[in-house]
Amino acid sequence: MTAARQKQKRYRAGLALATCLGLVLSAAAPGLGAALTQSIVVDRHSGLAIGGYDPVAFFTDGKPMIGRGDVELRYDGVVWRFRNEGNRAAFVERPDVYMPQFGGYDPLGVAHGIAVPGNPDLWVIVGERLFLFYDHARRDQFVASSERFIAAAERKWPDVLAALSP
Repeated sequence: MTAARQKQKRYRAGLALATCLGLVLSAAAPGLGAALTQSIVVDRHSGLAIGGYDPVAFFTDGKPMIGRGDVELRYDGVVWRFRNEGNRAAFVERPDVYMPQFGGYDPLGVAHGIAVPGNPDLWVIVGERLFLFYDHARRDQFVASSERFIAAAERKWPDVLAALSP
């Protein structure tokens, strides 16, 4: 078998494993209820990005805050909610700043080529960017070596996105 075919075979096996793991994690954590076919974590029951949390509030309030149903915005194919008009305006002006990195998927999972939905209650801001995590252990591991995990996740993100595409 040629080196190119071996690489392609390993890549396909990795994608299959990532898909299976994503399905298992989704079933194991139904509270997250995230759709694993989109580039942004979306609650499969409500259709809201990152479970209806206001992405700007992490920066302005220093904690996760549920957005209001009357202050919504459709952006990047999903519905985002905000606590107030000012937060929505800030998001419209700079969505690249306020959107969670890797679409709200856990950066450790992304670094390993797997789309694992992050939980908005488990978060950290590093380098003025918001990261969401699947569990406390992953968040702690990330914080201990954030630069390394961010670099690895950025390298793998295009592959993860390709796997998420319907």
